Formats: sequence, C-alpha cells, structure tokens
Amino acid sequence: MKRNAFAMRLRPGCEAEYKRRHDEIWPELKAELRKAGVSDYSIYLDCRTNTLFAFQYLADDATDSELPQKEIVKKWWRMMKDIMDTNPDESPVSDSLTEMFHMD
Repeated sequence: MKRNAFAMRLRPGCEAEYKRRHDEIWPELKAELRKAGVSDYSIYLDCRTNTLFAFQYLADDATDSELPQKEIVKKWWRMMKDIMDTNPDESPVSDSLTEMFHMD
C-alpha cells in the first residue's frame, strides 16, 4: 500500500458548495476510485489559503493513472470546474506533495 498526497485550489467563497458536492459524491465515481485501487481518501481545506490537501492510499497494483480517461471522472471534473482551479482538460490543478514525516 502506498500513501499519496496532493494539493488543489478552491475558489474563494466556494467552500460550502465544495463540501455539499462531496457529501453527495456519486456512488459510481466512488466505485471507479475503489476499482482503481484508491482507498481511505480524505480532503482537507486550509481556510486561510483555500488550498485543498488530499490524502489517499493506493494499492500496490493501483491503476489510478488510468482514472483521467474514465468518463465518470471527466463528468465529475466538468461539474467541479466552476469552483476549482482547473487545467485546459478540466482536471483540477494539483501539485504532488512530498512526504516529510510519517508515524504509524
């Protein structure tokens, strides 16, 4: 199992809407994430900077690199692009985070 963390940017004033959409996340999207080997996925918000910090576990044989080609993922990105910084392909702008400390 691998740990993976990344940061994204939420547009100011969109905190409640972001939370609402994730509270109602589509079951088929969750199923696709699980199928790709993603588990224990959490996203935290730094309210001072509107930075979203995501953390997830990836199975050793995870296929998460294939997720951007899945139609359900593209549909989610289209829905989220009005409240997040996005790339030209509508995916969220995200930056990998380097693990500096871990304690089991």
